[in-house]
Amino acid sequence: MGRAVLMIAFHFPPAAMGSGNLRTLGFARYLPASGWDPIVLSAQALAYPRTAPITVDAIPQGCVVQRALAFDARRHFGIGGRYPGFLAQPDRWASWWPAAVGQGLRIIRRHRVRAIWSTYPIMTAHCIARTLSGITGLPWIADFRDPVASSVEAANPYSVASQQRWEQRVLQDATRVVFTTPGALRTYAGRYPAAHAEGRLAVIENGYDEVAFAGLPDPPSKAGRPLVLVHSGLLYADGRNPAPFLAALARLQAAGTLGAADLRVVLRASGSEATYAREIERLELGEMVTLAPPFSNREALEEQARADALLLFQGDRFDRQIPAKLYEYLRMGRPIFALVGEHGDTAAVLRSMGSAELVPIDDVDAIATRLPAFIRALRDGQAPVAAVATVAGYARSAGAARLAGMLDGVAAATGHAIRESG
Repeated sequence: MGRAVLMIAFHFPPAAMGSGNLRTLGFARYLPASGWDPIVLSAQALAYPRTAPITVDAIPQGCVVQRALAFDARRHFGIGGRYPGFLAQPDRWASWWPAAVGQGLRIIRRHRVRAIWSTYPIMTAHCIARTLSGITGLPWIADFRDPVASSVEAANPYSVASQQRWEQRVLQDATRVVFTTPGALRTYAGRYPAAHAEGRLAVIENGYDEVAFAGLPDPPSKAGRPLVLVHSGLLYADGRNPAPFLAALARLQAAGTLGAADLRVVLRASGSEATYAREIERLELGEMVTLAPPFSNREALEEQARADALLLFQGDRFDRQIPAKLYEYLRMGRPIFALVGEHGDTAAVLRSMGSAELVPIDDVDAIATRLPAFIRALRDGQAPVAAVATVAGYARSAGAARLAGMLDGVAAATGHAIRESG
């Protein structure tokens, strides 16, 4: 048996949130190999806006999962989607806090927990962890992932102000604070120089789970068919806007450079299908561009495996973030047409891998110039792809090993005696 770590995560199966689940699941799956046994403290399913069936292999075998009562202020206490703002401090799931603390204390004593880990984007998870760490004296690793400002529900001023206060408390009190990108770490190092000087800030990137890639199909022969480009995930006007890409496609189609016989584009689970459908109709791209509904992560991977290349949209607004799907894209070994901010962390990773055609997301002229060349390289088998050995550093097993090393360090530095409360 390894040492127990209490992992506080709101998003966990059956919550229907892919990337939010996958980071926690990856750590839970691979930490035991480094001597740490995860015990996950999550919320009861009624708190989740959407749920999905739990497949047999979704939760790692042997992973202990405990759930505490939680409500969603919008759905359970609101009328017509409106609810008192003070109920969302620091977020809509603040009701999870009291029950989770009580349950967390029982878990800590029963399993002789040695460290606490909590993860964003639900700030209440960090509130629970800070409370438990304060009561027990256990070291606490706060997994911030992306900057807080990118996740706060801006329409609720109570939530915004509360999360800003809690950001300061977490950075002051957590034993370590982890981000997923160098850009996020640099931002917080500038904002909290003392935490940076004390060596409490670190990066553990998102990644891919190798087991998810077993048995995926090979792409079909390119002969006699249009090439297929796939984008999987949310698109939105501010930061991941596909409109310039669609405008470039329309220009190329009008010029006779590319048409439906040459190229098919699938925008899977964009989240704003009605908006993009109107634009596709206006540009007369209906035969070339398909808006497809969401489906499971496994089905998304199978679709990506059958694609000839993958699309990525990540504008300047998200320069300090890297979409979790990028690592799956890299492991998939398909060429990537990346519409990204030139100076962002996503572009830096892709350059280091030499695996993508990088184009500014809002430059219609550049897209219209470089997309045909990319398609020709695809057709000729000359488009760049990332080497599997290079991508291996982004496996979730590698990230879990880095987290285990951090847990080793904080547990050794602080000891593991549990204070008696009350």
